Amino acid sequence: MPDSVTAFEPLATERFLLRPLRAADAAELHRLVNDWEVAKTLARVPFPYPRDLADEWIASTAERIAAGEAYHLAIARREDDVLVGCVGLTLDAEDRTAELGYWVGRRHWGQGIAPEAAGRLSRWALANLDIDRLTASALTDNARSAAVLTRIAFRETGRGAQDFLSRGGAMPVRLFEAGRADFAPPPAALPAEAPEAVPDGKPIVLVAAVGLIDPDNRVLLARRPEGKPLAGLWEFPGGKVHQGETPERALIRELKEELGIDVTEACLAPFAFASHGYESFHLLMPLYLCRRWQGNVTAMEGQALAWVRPQRLADYAMPPADRPLVALLRDFL
Repeated sequence: MPDSVTAFEPLATERFLLRPLRAADAAELHRLVNDWEVAKTLARVPFPYPRDLADEWIASTAERIAAGEAYHLAIARREDDVLVGCVGLTLDAEDRTAELGYWVGRRHWGQGIAPEAAGRLSRWALANLDIDRLTASALTDNARSAAVLTRIAFRETGRGAQDFLSRGGAMPVRLFEAGRADFAPPPAALPAEAPEAVPDGKPIVLVAAVGLIDPDNRVLLARRPEGKPLAGLWEFPGGKVHQGETPERALIRELKEELGIDVTEACLAPFAFASHGYESFHLLMPLYLCRRWQGNVTAMEGQALAWVRPQRLADYAMPPADRPLVALLRDFL
């Protein structure tokens, strides 16, 4: 599987920075969370909250980020770096899920901080971590938290019970979850020359993809970046074929733009194709193989790249259209 993210670069929102907690945050963190109105809504926070616990917890967050186990971050104002709350994710690698949690100090309520921070971290997680969905919970009497979750695209899935340290026992909660489809951006408008439609009315979209194969017989996969549909999934490099382009010319253009390499048509060998129906369009994707190019493969758009042994390709989460091609490519190589 791809390596977990082991170093965290702060995430910016319009007003805040989501950054790793520092020892200097301990005093303000303690002041904000040692408040019954805040602590009573958090399952893993005792009340009263001891001052030394803030130091211990902040130290533990750095270790867990380094291990790729959890990402508990400060919500700090961009203008002065003042801590206003925390937002975090706890990963379950076996289940490929992450649990979202957040809190904001009472003096900062009513400013839309929680949805801004939680939404940003959720989108980052689905695009950069090896997970398929996010989970969250809110006390049944915490309508404010439930509203935050639904506002940022979570769906309520049921009811349950959860132990709350601050309340000394189990409490009823509402359960929520969200996946890539929930956070997907709206589909792009079709061009003026709309693609031909199949009988069910969906337009046909032609996308060309390539299996770049290095001298060690490894295949290149690229991870779809945050902000794109299916963000976080791994795919064969390529892109949409523009009006008047051939698939080969589209690949030459895309490989230059996305990977900084020069490829000639003579080096692109047709191999297989995928045909897959998505909700709003039908995808037709020829896959080419290429072993020769000029230049060094570089992530020109900041996307994650991985050179993968053919036997390991199935370990990577991929879009539905790409998955059937994996077995063909593995058997060929």
